[in-house]
Amino acid sequence: MGNQDVIGLAVIGAGYWGPNLVRNAQATPALHLRYLCDLDAEKAQRVLGQYSTVRATASLDEVLADPDVHAVAIATPAATHLPVALAALEAGKHVLVEKPLAANFEDGLKLVETAEQRGLTLMLDHTFAYTSSVQHLRKIIRGGELGDIQYIDSVRINLGLVQPDVDVLWDLAPHDLSIFEAILPDDVTPVEVSAHGSDPIGAGVACVGHLTVRLSNGAITHVHVNWLSPTKIRTMVIGGSQRTVVWDDNNPAQRLSIYDRGVDLSPEQQKISYRTGDMVAPALVEREALRTMMAEFAASITEKRAPLTDGRAGLRVLAVLEAASESLRSGGVFVPVQQVEGRVSS
Repeated sequence: MGNQDVIGLAVIGAGYWGPNLVRNAQATPALHLRYLCDLDAEKAQRVLGQYSTVRATASLDEVLADPDVHAVAIATPAATHLPVALAALEAGKHVLVEKPLAANFEDGLKLVETAEQRGLTLMLDHTFAYTSSVQHLRKIIRGGELGDIQYIDSVRINLGLVQPDVDVLWDLAPHDLSIFEAILPDDVTPVEVSAHGSDPIGAGVACVGHLTVRLSNGAITHVHVNWLSPTKIRTMVIGGSQRTVVWDDNNPAQRLSIYDRGVDLSPEQQKISYRTGDMVAPALVEREALRTMMAEFAASITEKRAPLTDGRAGLRVLAVLEAASESLRSGGVFVPVQQVEGRVSS
């Protein structure tokens, strides 16, 4: 790659999320931001500011033709992910793409297979997977500290931006599903999903949604997403056979609380007993998740390895969303989730 292996990067899309990618790419030593590309080149220039040496352009072709661009980060609407990411992969560029991977499973699979055939990194910007909270959860769950996972209950509600093109499940639930994907052990995967939704304001799409996801170990996870709540709640309770974790993302002073309390059943006597142990709040280093995510993207390219949130992780999230949409149309029946092989175990 030259230049001490600094990776030339272009950000595609200067809308809501693009400026965050620009800022974090510029703060990542292994990346050299060369372009910000948007259909509105003036908007791209405004994001960059008057004195930036990064080029603003409206031409994706110009970006993809530049040999100094080794990778692209895509922050465009989901419907455009397939053509933009496919063009980048076919031009030999590594790709980081905003969630969801594509508008449907079939398109997502096409991107994953193209990247694998060409030996290129395809990574999802599942930002929450790179927070200190989720990294700690991943470590203790996969390390067995909680025991067997028995249930997960997640609430993600606020007065949200009602989207014209997607319902609340496709807008908010990918966050929770990508967190499950990051923290669950390799042998525990979603197998079927039931979805219910309502549209009390007449927006034309579900604004309140409930997902019940059955896992391969028999546990169930429940996700409540909602655009209409005047209060912002972001909590997740993860119950294990040994310990239970409560994650309150709105409480920076104590995001995680780990409880050594629970219910045990003695098989011999068929007797229930209660554990009342301590609560521990681990000290977490607060850092910007996007910065960690950008560093992982660069490292996966340099080290020629799959990133934590690789294309297949994105495909597994898509598989659950597609099954959820089918369930929603079918009155909430359980719909099987298409299985995707290959998980990043590091």
